[in-house]
Amino acid sequence: MAALRYAGLDDTDSEDELPPGWEQRTTKDGWVYYANHTEEKTQWEHPKTGKRKRIAGDLPYGWEQETDENGQVFFVDHINKRTTYLDPRLAFTVDDNPTKPTARQRYDGSTTAMEILQGRDFSGKVVIVTGANSGIGFETAKSFALHGAHVILACRNMTRANEAVSRILGEWHKAKVEAMTLDLAVLRSVQHFAQAFKAKNVSLHVLVCNAAVFALPWSLTKDGLETTFQVNHLGHFYLVQLLQDVLCRSAPARVVVVSSESHRFTDINDSSGKLDFSRLSPSKNDYWAMLAYNRSKLCNILFSNELHRRLSPRGVTSNAVHPGNVMYSSIHRSWWVYTLLFTLARPFTKSMTPPGRLQAHCDLSDRLEDDVPV
Repeated sequence: MAALRYAGLDDTDSEDELPPGWEQRTTKDGWVYYANHTEEKTQWEHPKTGKRKRIAGDLPYGWEQETDENGQVFFVDHINKRTTYLDPRLAFTVDDNPTKPTARQRYDGSTTAMEILQGRDFSGKVVIVTGANSGIGFETAKSFALHGAHVILACRNMTRANEAVSRILGEWHKAKVEAMTLDLAVLRSVQHFAQAFKAKNVSLHVLVCNAAVFALPWSLTKDGLETTFQVNHLGHFYLVQLLQDVLCRSAPARVVVVSSESHRFTDINDSSGKLDFSRLSPSKNDYWAMLAYNRSKLCNILFSNELHRRLSPRGVTSNAVHPGNVMYSSIHRSWWVYTLLFTLARPFTKSMTPPGRLQAHCDLSDRLEDDVPV
């Protein structure tokens, strides 16, 4: 009972209370067994009820399972800075006679990325998130890092990227997180990023194409292309092409392209129904910031669908995802009119944490971890 009280789980069922000299333990794969210290023996069945039990659910947020030098499993609560050999999930065990669960909705619009990933162990997984120094990208990167993944924040502004790394490490000092330079408005920078990443000789399990600009005045990049089109679509397109071989070698792997519902309010075809390339990178006279953004998001979806068709047979799947109506990001910073509109709309939209769940949920699909059901 002292151990239960230490773990905050002292509310127990009297039927399952163990006789004196007995202790309840768990295996690495979640099965409960019982140790009799008086007779120095162990058994799977509860000494009073005769039932076999297993752990239900995932470890609470902030808890981590580790193994000591003797092979004994113990649990670390990083939030409250305490260690115990008692599994904090023991209060939620179930009998080894499971019935078919009823269908129910697991997540809703307020679910956060941390809740989606709770209990998942992404140790050994490598994740790249573009535009990860703030907003949705930061929430996504932080969530994966706090669950064991090696996360690379691919950002244009290295000062802000390093600050984001420090914020994540401040929450968990053992997080594997780093920043690398990536400017999607410069195709040479995309090429250099891909070369630098490949030089690390690591796998790539998740690539989140998140970075974007919105409401920019008309301008051309160094590559001679309209900036919104290149940053939101073409830069990511080129990045995926350069890293395609690594993704395939790392299969099962996943590309997540952050798009938007605004893709519905535009077209990239001419009056005859053929693709009009002039609409993708328009001249200054034909430019409207909102349409440029919408067209880039439509390109995101078309690209994601075609990428999935081509690479899914090789174990690389692709999803385009709409993060919801989010007004707390800084994507609108380019024009004061949009900043005002976004500020007025904030009370009716989502905060930053729930949208990150969409990227997280997509990244869990197709069981990137063999033992994680979706």
